[in-house]
Amino acid sequence: MGGCIGISRSRSGPVEESSGSISRPNSGGLRKNQSLCHETIRWKSDVPLTEGQLRSKRDEFWDTAPAFEGRKEIWDALRAAAVAAEAMDFQLAQAILDGASVSVPNGYLTECYDEWGTRYQVPIYCLSPPINMVKEASGRDSPAEWAEPVDGGIEVTLRLRLSHTCTDVDLAVYSRHTIAQCKNKLHAQENIEPWRQRWFYGGKLLGDKLLVEEATHHTWLCSSGYCEHRPASS
Repeated sequence: MGGCIGISRSRSGPVEESSGSISRPNSGGLRKNQSLCHETIRWKSDVPLTEGQLRSKRDEFWDTAPAFEGRKEIWDALRAAAVAAEAMDFQLAQAILDGASVSVPNGYLTECYDEWGTRYQVPIYCLSPPINMVKEASGRDSPAEWAEPVDGGIEVTLRLRLSHTCTDVDLAVYSRHTIAQCKNKLHAQENIEPWRQRWFYGGKLLGDKLLVEEATHHTWLCSSGYCEHRPASS
């Protein structure tokens, strides 16, 4: 998912975008810093995404990226710069990069380096929405993708602790339900929009396509989870 098709313009001419990366010829073998390009990258997702699904992909990346390589403070700066750039505040984005001593030799946040030469790569879906974004319908991401399964499995009760109230709620679901379906059920029960929910079990962030039975390892009744509520401004 996330392959891209399109052409963007830079100061030195057209830049072709392919397979989630952007390249620009460098003179010689030296890596030179460039000012952040004042452009929005246009790309097409292999699988059309809704706004909620895009937010989930972004959150999953930013939450897990510091665990692999690089320093957390640099990842935090890149995230803030990406948000500013997407809002077309390129001056603020550049100031954030300069303050963190981050260089962008290609002029894009897809490839960055800190002052020690560590490489940071930000996926395109964290920088701009795809051109083939689809609209959510009636609070559901995609009727075909998140439809009720033919075999719902056994009925189980999940006990969730809501982060914004620190209270426990019981949610009746089925073992073959996906986490996305459970989010929709919690939305109907507690009026918390699915895109504001992040579900954790055993300290692990649960993806939308994961089945309840996969998440809880077949331990059903009174399974305890944690649902983090994100404010609208996040």
